[in-house]
Amino acid sequence: MKKIRVLLADDHKLFRHALRAMLEDEPGIQVVAEASDGYELLKLAASVAVDIVCMDIGMPNMNGIEATRRLLAICPDVKVIGLSGFHDRDFVLDLMKAGASGYVTKTEAGEELLRAIQAVKVNRKYLCSDVADIVTGALVSNPGGKSGAVRLGSRERQVLQLVAEGLTSSQIAEDLHVSPSTVEVHRRNIMRKLDLHNVAELTKYAIRNGLTTS
Repeated sequence: MKKIRVLLADDHKLFRHALRAMLEDEPGIQVVAEASDGYELLKLAASVAVDIVCMDIGMPNMNGIEATRRLLAICPDVKVIGLSGFHDRDFVLDLMKAGASGYVTKTEAGEELLRAIQAVKVNRKYLCSDVADIVTGALVSNPGGKSGAVRLGSRERQVLQLVAEGLTSSQIAEDLHVSPSTVEVHRRNIMRKLDLHNVAELTKYAIRNGLTTS
């Protein structure tokens, strides 16, 4: 029987190793690689045959939502399962819109993750039970699908994460291949949307919402 080839992407080494040990106890699963951030993930995915990526949303340098989007642009047949310590509906929806097939909270990353792997392998979507309840409840209470919460664009989320990780506007511009003035526009828009006024407040917001582990 062909084994499911899994790549683990998480910046917490101990968590990755614990996941690897659990998954490799399963006879039908083989962990073929590990990555500590989004850039390493993309490099590995281009060189290693992978069926499923289990990916932390809050990785440094490139969060899991952006990494999912870029990964599926170059490897459209790979299935992505998001891993997070957060239950926030917007994170779940953003990840699924980026193309992920599943979402499992880290507190449920045992039997639930195994079930998710088996589900996405046969092209089914999978949300662990606590996340499914939150998403379903939100849709029932707000059937029009419009969130009252502040919505940041994908580029704004990238800029927010990099600001929270201590990068200057020039460094962010170089990383994202845009001009420093464009970064400043994004920074001002983020502060206006979130009603935050300095880098310290932005950093606290990013950490609280799982955009960075800094």
